[in-house]
Order: sequence, then C-alpha cells, then structure tokens
Amino acid sequence: MTHSHTCGGFLKTIVSEATSPPAPFDAKAFLAALTDAPGVYRMLDAEGKVLYVGKAKNLKRRVSSYFKKTGHSPRIALMLQQVAQVETTATRSESEALILENTLIKKLAPKYNILFRDDKSYPYIMLSGDEFPRLAFHRGGFEKKSRYFGPFPNGYAVRESIELLQKTFLLRTCENSVFAHRSRPCLMHQIKRCKAPCVGFVSAEEYAADVRKAEMFLRGRHSEVIGDLTAEMQQAADAMQFETAAALRDQIRALQAVLHRQYVSSTQEADVDIIAVHIAGDDICVNLAMVRGGLHLGDRAFFPATGAAVVEPGEALTAFMEQHYLDHPAPARIIVGIDAGDEFSPGEGKTIVALPRNEMERAWLEMAQRNVLLALQTRRQVRAKAGGRLDALREALNLAELPHRIECFDISHTMGEGTVASCVVCVDGTMKNREYRRFNIAGITPGDDYAAMRQALERRYGKVAAGEAVAPDLILIDGGKGQHGIAREVLVELGLGHLASVGVAKGEERKPGLETLFVFGRAEPLQLAQDHAGFHLIQEIRDEAHRFAIAGHRARRAKARGRSGLENIAGIGPTRRRKLLAWFGGLDGVKAATADDICRVGGISRKLAEQIVRELHG
Repeated sequence: MTHSHTCGGFLKTIVSEATSPPAPFDAKAFLAALTDAPGVYRMLDAEGKVLYVGKAKNLKRRVSSYFKKTGHSPRIALMLQQVAQVETTATRSESEALILENTLIKKLAPKYNILFRDDKSYPYIMLSGDEFPRLAFHRGGFEKKSRYFGPFPNGYAVRESIELLQKTFLLRTCENSVFAHRSRPCLMHQIKRCKAPCVGFVSAEEYAADVRKAEMFLRGRHSEVIGDLTAEMQQAADAMQFETAAALRDQIRALQAVLHRQYVSSTQEADVDIIAVHIAGDDICVNLAMVRGGLHLGDRAFFPATGAAVVEPGEALTAFMEQHYLDHPAPARIIVGIDAGDEFSPGEGKTIVALPRNEMERAWLEMAQRNVLLALQTRRQVRAKAGGRLDALREALNLAELPHRIECFDISHTMGEGTVASCVVCVDGTMKNREYRRFNIAGITPGDDYAAMRQALERRYGKVAAGEAVAPDLILIDGGKGQHGIAREVLVELGLGHLASVGVAKGEERKPGLETLFVFGRAEPLQLAQDHAGFHLIQEIRDEAHRFAIAGHRARRAKARGRSGLENIAGIGPTRRRKLLAWFGGLDGVKAATADDICRVGGISRKLAEQIVRELHG
C-alpha cells in the first residue's frame, strides 16, 4: 500500500513494509506513480533497514535506472537483490535534496553508501574588520565583519602564507587585547615584520593600502600587486627616495620568490580542485589537491567507510564531491581523472567538473594521482604494523581474539589540585583522537588516585552497562596492582566483569621498558621483553593517556588560577614568556606557531621549542 503526505515542505511517498512473509518488491507499480521532482530516495531491505540513500534531479528517472537498466556495478547489483521497499522524499530543489541526502547518510549510515568522515574544518587566513586589520590563522565559523581567504588544505600552508604576508606587507598579527595596550613597538616591528600601527608609526591610510595589496595577493591577483609595487618603486627612485625604493624592491623579490617556489603554478591565477581516486582491494582513497589563485597549496587524502565489499571509482568520486562540497565552497573548476557523469553539479551549476584540458591541468592531476597511491601505500604499511602488534599483544595476554578496541585510563593532578582522568582510545592499532575523553574529578579526598580512578571508570562504563556506549576489547589502567584492583571492582559492579583488563605499573625509577603488567586472570605479574611488539603498543597507548591527562590537568589548573598556559611549562620564566608573547602577538600566536617558528626567538633552543609545542597542544 502506498501513502502520500506533505511534511515540512517535502512531499513524501512511502511504500509501506509488507507483513511476514515479505512480498516481492513491485518495482513497476512503484515507478508508475513516482514523481519527476528532485528529491531523495532510500532503498530498504525486508526488515526495514536502510541499505542506500541517494539524491536525484529527477526522482522517476533516477530510481527507474536501478530497475530498468543492466550492467550495474557489483556493489549496486548486490544491493538490488536485497531491496524490499523504497521510500522517496520530493524536495523543492536539487540543492535541498543534496542537503537532505547528506543529513540522512550521516544519521542512518546505510550499508551501501560511501561515507567520508571529514568533520575537521579547513583552515583559512583571516583579515579582521578592525580599523587596523589583523592577519590571523582561522578555523571555524565566520564573522560578518572579517574577511576570509581559503580554504587551505592544512595549517602549514596557512602559516607559510601568513609568514610571507608579514614579511611583505608588514601587517599586524597580535591579538586585539595586546594591540590596544601597547605603549611601545614590539619585537615584530624591530625585526621588520610589522609597521607598529599600535603606537601610531603608520597612518590608517597607508596601512589600509598595505591591507588592500595583501587582499589582492590572497585573491590571486599576483601580477597586479607586483605591477603596483614596481610602479611605486620607480616613483620612489625618480624622487631619489632610495630607502623607500629599496624596501619596495625587497617586497617585489619576496613575492616573486614565493611564486617561483611553487613547483606547479598557473599564470591564470585560477581556483581549482583536483580529485584523484584509487581503489586497491578493500581500500579506497580519494586525494584532494587545492589550487588557489594559481598556486598549488598541497593536498589531503580521504579514506571512506563503504560498508560494502565492492565500490567503483566513479561512485567514490561522486560520493566524495556530494559530501565534501556541501560543507565547503566549490571552486570554479574541479579536475577529475574519470567521468563523474551528470549527477553532481555543485554551486547550482557554477562549477565545472571535467577532465584536464591542458598540460598544466594534466600535471596537477598526475601529481594528485601519484599522491593518492602514496597515501594508500602509507596506510597499508601502518595497518600491517598495527596488525602485527595487535597479534603479538593478543598472544602475550592470552586473549581469545584480537583487541580491536583498546581504552586506557590515567590520572593527573598536582598535590590533589585539578584532578583530571583521561581515557584514550586505540582502534585496530591506531589512536582515535576524536574518541578521547577527559573526566574532571570532584567530590573525592584530594590526592586519592583510587577514588579518582573509580569515578572515571564508573562514568565511562556506566554508559556501556546501560547500552549507551560501545565496550572495549581491552582496558589498560596506568597504575599498579591497586589501581587495577579498583578497576576490576568497578567492572564487576557494573556487570562487565568479562572485559579483559591490564594494569601497567611503572618500572624501577620509572624507566621505560621496565613496566610490570597485572593481567586479569593471570596469577603472577607479567614482564615482556623490551623489543616485544605488543609491549610497544601498550607503551604507546599508556604514554598517550599520560600526555592527554597531563594536558587536561594543566588546563584545569591554569583556568582555576587564571594563569597563562606558558606559566606551566618548565624552562619558561617571566623573561622568556614576555619574549614569546611579544614576538607572536599573544598566546594564540604562540599556539599557532611551529617549533621552527618558536626557536627563532632569542633564548629558545630547539628542544625547548618542541617542548612548548607539545605542552600547548596537549
């Protein structure tokens, strides 16, 4: 029986589930009544589970293609054998259908959809909307008063661009709180990275002209910027203002150098994305390269979850574009290595998706295809190494199966102050940062590690016992026999006593490699050889839990004391702290800096710079 009703602006047609035993799906009758409107369709099995979600410009034509055409890919052919029911939602436009499709895919996670998990936003360069705009690294939501340039494939590309713009146009990067309270120029002015608008060393008009040039450069108008600077240099030289002319000459050389440094660049100052797809066995990789303003900014690899054994390259390409460009702006042109068909048109037809048309675009695609192969090769090497370590750990601990999901807990505090428990997660030998958790511990006697561990475990595994969270295959407790005993008590109380667990006690003088393992179900403590692959995995996970706990504790303690994050780093006293804050224009600037940037500050060694990066980024 078929029902139709209107809900929330959508016309929804539902083919109801048949009673047991299920009747064969009558595709002919269903298609006869299907609308020509754009919309979303859902393929369901006999149990009502969603197998696949798709969108279409024309629902009738698109859904009909599944049941009237032959030559489907193995993946789609297998899915069609299981289809017992189809649901469709007609929308007012194709864009509306794209949004709805993406929402349903993320919510339902259908077995035969290709899902790209890319929740991390891309970084941008920001020019703030202040009287003297600030140049800054930005990730997240946009403010109306500021201007944003990007996206960039990674933070390194942003920081490199900001450094170039600082050297060339001398724009400020300090936070507004620092800018508003300066009484004399900072070190950035002294090393000729800023014109010191904070103390009036540059007029608003001159600074605005520099901002305009920087904005033109970021928009890809390189030739125009260099032409303007060349004209200004000639005028200064004619007026015998040789110092000004020399400064302009240096600006021109800096810009030309960065343009020359691009191993692949375009004279057309184009905005282009290049997408390469490669499938090897069960592994799928999509590599996205970005060209902005004619400059190749680097690339990024994506590995989708397919839920099915066989996927065609064209299917992976279309799925990636539909999901990626829903959340990120599409450039004017997307270069692909295979025909994407006519099912995808980002930006309401403003973007062209096509094969390379000239030698430059072929070079870009060739680079993307080379990088997609390298990404897959690296992923397989990492997976092989992780699999070997997991198998060695399973054998050493006498586990029935491989511990695919491992969770590790640690406690951190300073004399009982700011107690924080960490839980880090390792899945198939790879750390899953997005699943890490911290627990702020309260209501216990300060310094009572046993009570802190009990509280953290009860909060984490109480959800497992209630069926609200997934259970791990192995639990690691950073601590000795006592902490592990507390863990076993909590697990038994929650009805999870079957879960495997290990207490990792620090060795003599806390030396790495001398740890003792207290294994659930084993009467005597276990010590593994220092070169044991499974032991290395335990050490890596334990160290990550320790790092994550310390970072959370220091942040909580600093917040309670109202202190800067730099004050908690050994070796950073008042003098070095002032230098760092002045050099980078505030704590945010220090956090955005790399170790290479930080060790340029006087008195900061490479070792200390690396420590600062580790401490600030937890």
